[in-house]
Amino acid sequence: MAKISKGQMEAQISEAIIKFEKEYMGRGPIETKTYIIKDMVLVRLKGVLTPAEEQLVKSVPGADLIKKTRVQLLEGARILLEKIILDITNYHLKSLHSDISTKTGERVIIFTLEEDLEDKLNGVI
Repeated sequence: MAKISKGQMEAQISEAIIKFEKEYMGRGPIETKTYIIKDMVLVRLKGVLTPAEEQLVKSVPGADLIKKTRVQLLEGARILLEKIILDITNYHLKSLHSDISTKTGERVIIFTLEEDLEDKLNGVI
């Protein structure tokens, strides 16, 4: 694997997650930013709600329904997400966490890895 910078790897992960969102979820985010922090990869996606979901969140049960549905969809795609992270980082996934704000339309996905990726990219290990 050719040596790449932390910023380049973060950009690759962002691009792969955008592609995943478009192909699997049916719509891509307006903005995506990835941060590699020690053994974590944090992906912040803005503008992920569809127009129909934006209408649905105006009612309290609707917001709950969207959160639950999005969690189930992401869990169903866990194998795909694990492969994305493994292919780019060469590190195996330890766990996956996600949440979505129905108020802002922002989602965060946190991947925890089995090893410290940031130190490797900085040449510490």
